[in-house]
Amino acid sequence: MRLLVVDDERRLARALQLGLSQDGYVVDIVHDGPSGLDAAMNGSYDAIILDLMLPGMSGYEVLRRLRAAEVWTPVLMLTAKDGEY
Repeated sequence: MRLLVVDDERRLARALQLGLSQDGYVVDIVHDGPSGLDAAMNGSYDAIILDLMLPGMSGYEVLRRLRAAEVWTPVLMLTAKDGEY
């Protein structure tokens, strides 16, 4: 299974990659919204782990554009936020 992690927190993204790799997943990492959108649009992923607060483009916008392009890859939203503002 191939996963994409889109998170600007490099240590967290690397920890996710290491942990998931130990369970047999192939994990690609990108650290900003535009790169995440590009990778998700052009890669073949089974799932995407997407941070909400990203530089360049929010996770919300990345997901909106993916769905508008009819990319239906499952997305798990990741955030440190404690509420919606």
